[in-house]
Amino acid sequence: MIDETSFKILKILQEKARIPNVEVARQVGMVPSAVLERIRKLEHQGFIDGYEVRLNPEKFRKTLVAFIWVKAEKNNGSGEIGTALSEIPEIQEVHYVAGNDGYLVKLRAADTTDLGRIVRERVMPIEGVVDTRTTVVLSTYKETARIPLGEHPIPENESND
Repeated sequence: MIDETSFKILKILQEKARIPNVEVARQVGMVPSAVLERIRKLEHQGFIDGYEVRLNPEKFRKTLVAFIWVKAEKNNGSGEIGTALSEIPEIQEVHYVAGNDGYLVKLRAADTTDLGRIVRERVMPIEGVVDTRTTVVLSTYKETARIPLGEHPIPENESND
């Protein structure tokens, strides 16, 4: 179970993970040491999965975003292809999906030449990959890993405790 105060802390941290602990404490009306203890407890309970910095893709020449449908051999849901795809550094997301294709992959590349090389040299040689279909993103209007939290904590019967 998560109470209103812990829920507020999660919302604040999701908005700005680098916010000083003292500022979080001020916003929720607690002393900093108590807030720090709650954050540690939320991490331990698995509500906080980790922290990461979002880098600007333009600074690293990785502005091209593409989604690739990776078709696998029939009955190849063992996860081996997914694991192999997840080891390719340019791939940001790997999803095993329902339907005919098998895997949906999101990747970042420098340009279409780089994208083609990654598909030819890294994706297609994976054992069990039959075909790929690539969609290049022209514009991105929203990209986030944030979870929509709403206004109230998770009711006890829906919590993952």
